[in-house]
Amino acid sequence: MAWNKEFECMSLDDLQRFQLKKLNETISWLYEKVPPYRKKLDDAGIKPEGIKSLEKMQELPFTVKADLTGNYPFGLCAVPLKEVVRLHASSGTTGKPVTGPYTADDLEQWTECMARLVWAAGVREEDIFQNAFGHGLFTGGMGHHQGATRIGCTVVPTSSGMTERQILLMKDFGTTAIGCTPSYALTIAERAEEIGMPVKDLRVRVGLFGAEPWTLAMRSEIEERMGIKATNNYGLTELGGPGVAFECVEARDGMHINEDHFIAEIIDPITLQPLPLGEKGELVLTAVQRRAMPLLRFRTKDITSLTREKCPCGRTLVKMGRIVGRTDDMLIINGVNVFPSQIESLLKDIPEVEIQYLIVVRKKKHLDELNLKVEARREVYEAGPEKIAEIAKKIDDYIKGIMGIRVLVELAAPKTLKRSEGKAVRVIDERPK
Repeated sequence: MAWNKEFECMSLDDLQRFQLKKLNETISWLYEKVPPYRKKLDDAGIKPEGIKSLEKMQELPFTVKADLTGNYPFGLCAVPLKEVVRLHASSGTTGKPVTGPYTADDLEQWTECMARLVWAAGVREEDIFQNAFGHGLFTGGMGHHQGATRIGCTVVPTSSGMTERQILLMKDFGTTAIGCTPSYALTIAERAEEIGMPVKDLRVRVGLFGAEPWTLAMRSEIEERMGIKATNNYGLTELGGPGVAFECVEARDGMHINEDHFIAEIIDPITLQPLPLGEKGELVLTAVQRRAMPLLRFRTKDITSLTREKCPCGRTLVKMGRIVGRTDDMLIINGVNVFPSQIESLLKDIPEVEIQYLIVVRKKKHLDELNLKVEARREVYEAGPEKIAEIAKKIDDYIKGIMGIRVLVELAAPKTLKRSEGKAVRVIDERPK
């Protein structure tokens, strides 16, 4: 059962008519209100009245992250600041942050998208939802708070961190649903086992996870250790935060995109040409109901695919697959394209190690060197150097056999790699820029 049956279960013809109407309203709005977009549209030969059909989407200009950072902080804002009621922002770890301004109506639309997400994950009015996404400028915490509040459940806004306190509150408050990054979920599960209070012995039954790529292997690990059903969700600061797409608890085989708010395309990241349903490429999103900062054809850099098929939940919204990597996270190791998620999924096949790892890339003379540090299970590490060397070679041989690259594997002692309380850092590239 959908939260908003009118839009989540809309026929394709009705949906596309709605999308085209909202898209052309957005084009007109941007042309009038945002000078950088007016120039982009003029250069592309697009008139303020917009386009005649969704098939003409490819004629619209792309928006890239440099457009946002280059117009930092409010150069792409379409309303005066007196109409902005909230500002969020990305971390800005690689330069200027991306700002996310919201009008009151933008917050209402965001809350609607998040209510759909929380409801689709199986959370209901009687649930106690522990929101361990980071609160503050990061959109995850506030977004989930708004959605969970809208559906009427009890919200515990713990934010991230203070892991033992998280576990105690889960026990004392009777938490039945939890939201956080998947890497932090594993941190919680691990610490709960250490203090003799395994999450699977508590009342938690569902988990809402997002804000970083994660594999099916990690989902299995989380579900096994926490005794829950885990759902995936997706969003970006540039598009207003989480709520762009979400898994339904009935299927959990792809994320429904809120298509009345976001028009999704898949393009070839090299040729920039659109790809058909089912083919993997770069996800491009257009926001058609935002007012403070709607974006046309934003290149997300995320690699995925789109499918439109009947879903057991009854929703007709297009589905996006799991993110298999990012065009800007892809490592090129001696000519071979490598996504960290590929290595993570292979580690799940090695029972002697945990899915706690760090990839360090270095340059040795003229060749790239990929170093993989991964935690051994306690019984393996305590078995001594010969066993450690045996498992390290096993991992190296397995990765080389599947991916065709040589990896220098180091088995670390249990609990020695840094644990995440937010987005996990999995890759350090030390090669000269």
